[in-house]
Amino acid sequence: MTVNLTLLVVMGAMLAIGIYLLLERSLTRVLLGIILISNGVNLLILQTAGRSGDSPIVRGEADPESYLDPLPQALLLTAIVIAFALVSFMLALIYRSWVLARQDEVSDDEEDRRVAEASGAYDPEDDAEVSTETSEFIGAVDPNTGTVRTESAPPTGQLPRVNPESAAPGDRAAERQERRGETP
Repeated sequence: MTVNLTLLVVMGAMLAIGIYLLLERSLTRVLLGIILISNGVNLLILQTAGRSGDSPIVRGEADPESYLDPLPQALLLTAIVIAFALVSFMLALIYRSWVLARQDEVSDDEEDRRVAEASGAYDPEDDAEVSTETSEFIGAVDPNTGTVRTESAPPTGQLPRVNPESAAPGDRAAERQERRGETP
């Protein structure tokens, strides 16, 4: 069996980069890591198939060494289907996270923080909370709500309260609040 060194190097790089991306907090990077790992594993399965040969159907008096083993091909097709299902599931999670929280990063759980503090693993310098609004557009008008962005962002998933009487005509946030019957 001959080994293609180029495919092995590419496979190793894909697996290494995929594992690095898988350890990130951003769900988009996790998705890219899953894609790279699955493609690296597909290359590994392709390498285990060995050299190309005749079809696996036995015909006449052919040498058994010339036939190709069909098992790695079946495993490769199965791995492709599993990777597609996993990527589809991750895309659904990323979309849902974006719709609910307008972010794709996984945040710490309060219980995780409590356990980290109790065990002494909490480092205030590394583990301190970062403000949610770190944009250079602070002070600019948000086109979705018509409000001026400030340092303190509203709680995740909630729109800032807008007074319908003082809102400009065509202000979508004020119109939504009126439809829901909310008062500022």
